Amino acid sequence: MRDDRVTIRFWAFGNEGENVQALIPEFERDNPGIHVMTQQIPWTAAHEKLLTGFAGDATPDVCQLGNTWIPEFAVLNALEPLGTYVTIAGESGLPDFFSGVVKMNVIDSTLYGIPWYVDTRVLYYRKDILGDAGFSRPPRTWAEMLRMCQVIKTRAKSRGILRYPIFLPTNEWVPVIILGVQAGGHFLKDGNTRGNFSGKEFTRAFSFLTSMYRDEYSPTGMSLITNLYNSFADGLICMYITGPWNIGEFRHRIPPALQDAWMTAPLPSLDDQIPGASLPLGTSLVIFRASKHKSEAWTFIRFLTARQQMVNFYRITGNLPPRQSAWTDSSLRANVYMRAFYDQLQRVDPLPLIPEWEQVVIRLQQYVELAATGTKTVDETLHEFDREVDRMLEKRRWIVEQHRAGP
Repeated sequence: MRDDRVTIRFWAFGNEGENVQALIPEFERDNPGIHVMTQQIPWTAAHEKLLTGFAGDATPDVCQLGNTWIPEFAVLNALEPLGTYVTIAGESGLPDFFSGVVKMNVIDSTLYGIPWYVDTRVLYYRKDILGDAGFSRPPRTWAEMLRMCQVIKTRAKSRGILRYPIFLPTNEWVPVIILGVQAGGHFLKDGNTRGNFSGKEFTRAFSFLTSMYRDEYSPTGMSLITNLYNSFADGLICMYITGPWNIGEFRHRIPPALQDAWMTAPLPSLDDQIPGASLPLGTSLVIFRASKHKSEAWTFIRFLTARQQMVNFYRITGNLPPRQSAWTDSSLRANVYMRAFYDQLQRVDPLPLIPEWEQVVIRLQQYVELAATGTKTVDETLHEFDREVDRMLEKRRWIVEQHRAGP
């Protein structure tokens, strides 16, 4: 029998590409005129696949994009603006979505993506170790964190125990960028065309981070922490900044006797606004401008980003829903570790919306290592990094300067 349905092509990455298959039969039952052809792509190949597809005019109708990738494809004019679709659907401004996550989808006042799931970072901590040090709750500010670190470190040393109060890996860019956001951001200047990491805001954040290594509150390098979960269970480390996927890992890898000894909390604050800001990571759904089935593609996006489908997707994958109303579902309310994530999502601040941002932060990790080991001073490290960022942004700077010059 001839299939006269409209076929829309959907690219999804990693586990999401596999797990979303469970939702599609319901969509096709509700929309019998539309067939969804899903292609699962490994995250490691996704970016190159998207660029190749764009260059060859072979992009899908609907695609999952990491929030930090949206600026790049918006600059390429590859994405369909979605503001009109949202307004017609009666959700102008997306009021049910966490506002900080929506901002990651808006480039120059134009909405290009609808948040599909959100990822942010909170503090995981050992309640029993903090309690033994005399603290009844986790730190709310970084000043409190310093006091806790000092007490925990001193008590452990007096007992002959090797213990680091917090683990801030030098090969992860997230903690230092979180501190930078909390210090006021301003990572870039001159219209996001030059590095400003040596400015006073980030210098303050970076100086704080390096003090944690200097005072041995966090181990330097990765050689000591060969297994995060064992180190957390053994008390070698007792605080760690990480994401929602580690709830399941901690439940499975931390011994049963210690399952009541750990908890999650919103991040401490450097700027005294509680909770401290975190990052609006995760992925969104976009329509490619070249799609010949934009109406059907939008129908599919509306389905996947509806409250109930976000709840269903959370139950399948553990991915956090960006719709606030989804958090009233019992599957989320019953999880005591999730409360910190909901509270944290009330304060997530967007990152610079430029295509080069991911390249910038990956490179930053090497400079954290230089300062953490004392190879270079904070000022030397940040001025050198700014020079490298300026080189990364050279093409962007040229484009902006040409635009300002006019015809």
